[in-house]
Amino acid sequence: MFKVSEIMTTPPDNFATELQKKVYETFNSQGIRFERVDTDPGITMEDCQNIDAKLGVKIVKTIFVCNRQQTEFYIYVTTDSKPFVTRDFCRAIGIPRVSFAPENKLKEIAGVDVGATTALCAVLDSAKDVHFVIDKEVLANPFYACTDGTATCFVKIRTTDLMDKYFPFTGHTPTII
Repeated sequence: MFKVSEIMTTPPDNFATELQKKVYETFNSQGIRFERVDTDPGITMEDCQNIDAKLGVKIVKTIFVCNRQQTEFYIYVTTDSKPFVTRDFCRAIGIPRVSFAPENKLKEIAGVDVGATTALCAVLDSAKDVHFVIDKEVLANPFYACTDGTATCFVKIRTTDLMDKYFPFTGHTPTII
């Protein structure tokens, strides 16, 4: 049975990664209220459905891609049910072909392991040159749920807080498609 804790409104007692620590520091400094749950590693769609049920909102799908030269990186946030079609993504933002970024670049730039990709990595200096792209359907939901930079903790915040507080604090302006 997949473990999902009760909802909490305080940061973890101990931080597993530097990103996780910075996420909660940013929430605090920007006045962003959150709910979170601790879980077993949430990797599969079935795992995410258990987390969705507890948080009362669907977790977004977050994809880390790059150009062939691995000089331009993109974090794309979309709904859990929408397939990722590289041709459509590239056409929407006017770039050449992309592919999934290598695992070592995910760790180096976004500060996460596979399964924990999150747009909240925007707070990291290593992600300063990443292009953040958000599907407009994600913004239609009043709440935004994703990993906090680990595959064992998921957070829910207001979508307006993500767009009006979190991203501006990090200096990023996401592209909406």
